[in-house]
Order: sequence, then structure tokens, then C-alpha cells
Amino acid sequence: MPTGLTKDAGWQIGVSRTLPHPVAVVWEFVSGPEGLALWLGPGADLTPERGTPYRTADGVTGEVRGYRPADRIRVTHGTTTVQVALAPAADGARTMLRFHQEHLTSAEERERRRTHWQHVMDRVAAALDAR
Repeated sequence: MPTGLTKDAGWQIGVSRTLPHPVAVVWEFVSGPEGLALWLGPGADLTPERGTPYRTADGVTGEVRGYRPADRIRVTHGTTTVQVALAPAADGARTMLRFHQEHLTSAEERERRRTHWQHVMDRVAAALDAR
């Protein structure tokens, strides 16, 4: 099976990075308006209840599939599923942040989304470093 292709979730991509900020700081950002706009889309407003719909300013719709404070947010995003997850590093001062997207249509879309998520990660890291 090609890299990135799974039996259950189709094509998927994950991008992760350890950031020099504690979980509480990273969570506050990625779950707040500025962070949501960066990773989910401008205008996205999530209610932390499973099944709650959302819509971005760009017209992408989805619903909350999971929301565990300081741990992860999982949402449908059009025909795909996107998850942002946090894990504290051993020292507690850093956080591993991961973006994961599944149910992509092809290897080509997987590569486009890899570039997208790397760009999102760069923007999130820069925004956190500027705080």
C-alpha cells in the first residue's frame, strides 16, 4: 500500500512539530479565534459539543466530532476529517502539536495538504513566538 493510504481512512497526512510553549498556551491559541482561523479557516467558531456544526467564511462546513480540552479537536471539514492534537513534552515546557487530515481523495491531494499543513504549522509557531 502506498505511503499515506490506509484501508479505513483513505489518503491521509499528518504534520507535527514540538513547540517551545506549554500545553495550556498552545491550547488557548489553537482553540481560540486567531488559532481556529489559521488551521480551520477564517470565521470558524467551534462549540465544544459533538455534532455541533460550523461554517468558515470561505464556505467550508463541518461538524465537531470530538473536543477534549488541552488534548484534541476533531472535526469534519468538507468531505475530510481534520484533527489537531497536543501532547506535552517530557519537560512540560514544550508541546508537540500535530495536524492530521484523513479521507483525502488522492496522493496528489495528500501532497497539497502536506504543504498546506506545513504552512499552517509555520504560521501557528510564529504567532505563538510573537506572544
